Amino acid sequence: MKANHSEATSINSDVTDQSQCSREDQQNLPTSKLVELAITRKEGTLTSDGALCVNTGMYTGRSPKDRFIVDEPLVRDQINWGTVNQPFQKDAFQNLYSKVMDYLKTVGTHIFDGTAGSDEKHQLAIQVITERAWHNLFAKQLFIEKRDTHIPPEFTVISAPGFKADPERDGTNSEAFVIISFEEKVILIGGTEYAGEIKKSVFSVLNYLLPQKNILPMHCSANVGNDGDVSLFFGLSGTGKTTLSADPKRMLIGDDEHAWSNNGVFNLEGGCYAKCIGLKKEKEPQIYDAIKFGTILENVVIDPFTGMPDYSDPSITENTRAAYPVEYISGNLQSGKAGHPNVMIFLVADAFGILPPVAKLTTEQAMYHFLSGYTSKLAGTERGISYPEATFSTCFGEPFMPLRPEVYDCMLGQKIKDHNVRTYLVNTGWTGGPYGIGERISLSYTRSIITAIQNKTIEKTSFHTDPVFNVYVPDKIPEVPSKILHPKQVWQDPELYDQKAKELVRQFHENFAKFTKAPREIASAGPVFL
Repeated sequence: MKANHSEATSINSDVTDQSQCSREDQQNLPTSKLVELAITRKEGTLTSDGALCVNTGMYTGRSPKDRFIVDEPLVRDQINWGTVNQPFQKDAFQNLYSKVMDYLKTVGTHIFDGTAGSDEKHQLAIQVITERAWHNLFAKQLFIEKRDTHIPPEFTVISAPGFKADPERDGTNSEAFVIISFEEKVILIGGTEYAGEIKKSVFSVLNYLLPQKNILPMHCSANVGNDGDVSLFFGLSGTGKTTLSADPKRMLIGDDEHAWSNNGVFNLEGGCYAKCIGLKKEKEPQIYDAIKFGTILENVVIDPFTGMPDYSDPSITENTRAAYPVEYISGNLQSGKAGHPNVMIFLVADAFGILPPVAKLTTEQAMYHFLSGYTSKLAGTERGISYPEATFSTCFGEPFMPLRPEVYDCMLGQKIKDHNVRTYLVNTGWTGGPYGIGERISLSYTRSIITAIQNKTIEKTSFHTDPVFNVYVPDKIPEVPSKILHPKQVWQDPELYDQKAKELVRQFHENFAKFTKAPREIASAGPVFL
């Protein structure tokens, strides 16, 4: 039943797509042909910039409740089972797999052969089989295209959005499903048009495989300066990973997924998947200029007469996206590889408005906040999220981490110590009050903070201890108002600040209580009760 290269060839030799092309004609098609097919089949339309704009229907973000891992002997004792990594019975997976294969024979498929991982020593060969032409273009733009197609893929991704599961018969939670089988080396996706499920499911696989090689997978963006200094930006969707790593003064390694080996950092992808709600050329010029022919725009409102995108319109979703190859970003690092990090930045969108805009962390504090993964789920990043929600996402990527959190945290702490990495917590969320009262911290302030961290200007100032989080906050940063470095001072209602601070501290402690095996020095590195 394993969907290896020979079986995938057999499967697809029996299917005929709407244009009556042979399987060979539908494998590894160029960008122009995939765009042409998508338009012909009314999967999307061209914008005035030449990008392909698509609408993903009711699924405009990931659907975490519909994500499963097959309960198999190979992984049973290693997976961190629970509400995130939900078990799926093997027999049910085999039955659903057969149904999807029968369905694809009736509608036709496209095939992409590529890899995940810029380091040739640690690449994962993948084959992506899709029902939609634009989904195949997405895979072509987001993964690394070049590989020897005579080598069988190590994992096969099968995307059939037109196939709707029957929860009662198929064992799913809804019509949509994203199921990983590590024994069969198959990722089975159906019922959802949202392309982000393709890239994140492959990332989940790598988060299981790479630690076995003593390589740390990371949900982070990365860039490198002229002197070879490497910065990592951790954070969930909407916290600024893509925006802040796309810096004209530095070279982009990648915007979302990386790994840290004994040789340094390497990109796991070949493309970028940027949020583009509110996108403006003057604020994010590199991302704006990357939207052109070959780029996919998801759920962006387009003027029907001019074809111009309206990035300010959230009427479809806040989670509008642009998918493009990393080479569309000027100043990208073509190799996708760099040395060991000098700086590590945890990006947090604090909806409470309690966290300072920037704080320096000790190694123990870094490990505490990495395990905690505090942030706010922003509107649209997951299905059903329309208002910012405070949440804790372990390792700043819990939905994609199959192993126990301590595995990743111990690896991170050791690498920080081995390479003397400076670590900071940067709040890209609210100041002067919680969401609805305060305001989002200015992007220009955040950019100045990042610059000060990277060029070590921040090290030249004095620091004070934040009374809530017990972290070290600089007293002055160039081009940043000093008053916002003291969160309570910019709240109009100090009593409300104290109330919200206590509430947030309580949530931190309640969340961390589940890490019963965390060493005392890490457990005590969090916020303190007021």
